[in-house]
Amino acid sequence: MSNQEDETMNASAGDEEEDLEKLQAEIAKMEEEAARIAREADDLAKEKKAKAQQHEQQNSELSSSETAAKALEKGVATSSAATSASASVANTSDTVAHDSLSIYVGQVDYSSTPEELLAHFEPCGTVERVTIVCDKFTGHPKGFAYLEFQDEEAVGNAIKLDGSIFKGRTLKVTRKRVNDPEYYYNQTGGRGGGRMPFRGGRGGGRFPYRGGRSGRGYRGGFRGRGYGGGYHPYY
Repeated sequence: MSNQEDETMNASAGDEEEDLEKLQAEIAKMEEEAARIAREADDLAKEKKAKAQQHEQQNSELSSSETAAKALEKGVATSSAATSASASVANTSDTVAHDSLSIYVGQVDYSSTPEELLAHFEPCGTVERVTIVCDKFTGHPKGFAYLEFQDEEAVGNAIKLDGSIFKGRTLKVTRKRVNDPEYYYNQTGGRGGGRMPFRGGRGGGRFPYRGGRSGRGYRGGFRGRGYGGGYHPYY
């Protein structure tokens, strides 16, 4: 083989090696680019996951706050309802206490005054209040009255005046109806026993008289609104 042929072959081999090196360099660059893209994709996925977790945590905190606020609002409403119920029970108990110490007096002469009724029942005990019931439109007495006493003994004494004569008329004297069904249940020992006392009527105005004497008798002074109904002491 001649020297010229050897040189040609050596030149071809050198070109092939140079092309191979270039190809390997291009492959290396492509691998680096692929690795960079993979890293960026991984970072992006991690960032999206972190944002999703943060959003979920914020929603959870907001839901907890709303739940706590609702619970607090419910607690306040329950407390308010309990307070109102307690006040209502207290008012009812006070009314029952007044009614249980009161009597109904029927067949009262229309010209009667609180002072005259007081004088009739004063021997029974201390009278706290005299109420002559009047028509709310005319202001005229309706023929019956209520008297409140200081204690139960006085009420018992007053009941004994049922059928007594007052200004020429026979009085009807009973206990005032108590605005509590449980009161009658307790008084009769259960269902079916006894009748509820006659209430005497509603709808009219009332002219109450509160006494002022010491010891047995009455306290205070006359109270009323005059024409149109008068004072309503219990209801």
